[in-house]
Amino acid sequence: MSDGWRFALVLGGGGMKGLAHVGALRALEERGHAPAHVVGTSIGALIGAAWAAGFSVAELEDLALSIKRHDVFTLARAEMARHPLHAPGLYQSEPLQLLLEGLLGGVTFAELSRDLVVASVDLNSGTVIYWGLPGLRDVRVADAVFASCALPGFFAPQAIGGRWLVDGALADNLPVGLAATFPVQSLVAVDVGASSVLRSEVQEAGFAAVFARASEIVFQQMLETRLARWAGPAMLLVQPRVEHVPMFSFAHTRELVDEGYRATAAALEAGEADLRRAPGGIFPRRRVELRVDRARCIGCGACVALAPPGTFHLDEAGKAVASPEPQEWSPVSGGFIRHCPTYAITARPARPEPGRTAAAAGPTAGASRGTAPARS
Repeated sequence: MSDGWRFALVLGGGGMKGLAHVGALRALEERGHAPAHVVGTSIGALIGAAWAAGFSVAELEDLALSIKRHDVFTLARAEMARHPLHAPGLYQSEPLQLLLEGLLGGVTFAELSRDLVVASVDLNSGTVIYWGLPGLRDVRVADAVFASCALPGFFAPQAIGGRWLVDGALADNLPVGLAATFPVQSLVAVDVGASSVLRSEVQEAGFAAVFARASEIVFQQMLETRLARWAGPAMLLVQPRVEHVPMFSFAHTRELVDEGYRATAAALEAGEADLRRAPGGIFPRRRVELRVDRARCIGCGACVALAPPGTFHLDEAGKAVASPEPQEWSPVSGGFIRHCPTYAITARPARPEPGRTAAAAGPTAGASRGTAPARS
């Protein structure tokens, strides 16, 4: 990179919502930023591998806009009819394998001109395998990416070197911990898998929708747990607003790419300066004020138990009261809000302190992820 900023880019899984990664790459490229390392899971592995193999961002965008459902998902009707409980997957492997072959051919990790690591999970041992690390570079990138995308129940496991591998999202949907071990100043992580948005009627939508929603819940919990005490290098956490898009939808491609660009550009604008000079922490930061709707509050005390000490207390009437002091939040702060059973808690941008400009106070557009019971 021309300006000497050395960072690792982490691209998470999230089904077709991961097409937002293409927009994220465009936002970085426009600012002259190129990652020293790329680490990906599932569709993040696919987008990262294509970039590492030499595809330009413009070519990736053309690919994203042209991809169709039959290029990835074709029902394995014959297998399901013959052995409904023993079929290796709901979908045939061949369409996705052909797509990957067309993109990556037979290239191995050792032959890539850009550094790439792809996460997958050994189905039998539960071991996370990070293809592309030393000793794990002489395998075909296409095989490793298929393994990283092989969501159990949807695609058959991928065999590599005597192991049977499945989607890396099962254990590490956003591999920031692995990326933190690289010799970099900071990380840029793009999360498209987690979602705290309240949904409706999922129980009526069939297996795929129920499984996708269950995956989102797991990804959210994993992310919050992993980042609660983040001690790695400074991280810019980009969370495109793609929660309303179904995980396997092909009807939002242009929107996904554009939202990945918007979210990454906004995060860089708000947090890049802090990211470059900070030894650690998660950015961008913002100041918020908490409010409790007393009419909704039932006094269960979940907020007192789950929020940082001193954030809430219960008053004489048994109602929750939020601290009046503004708080500085990172993108992973405030997870306790979505655990309020009556949605009584909201977070809003804090008013700038005297002498502090709105820009210095941080971004003010919108509330915290999950502060209101949005539906999709």
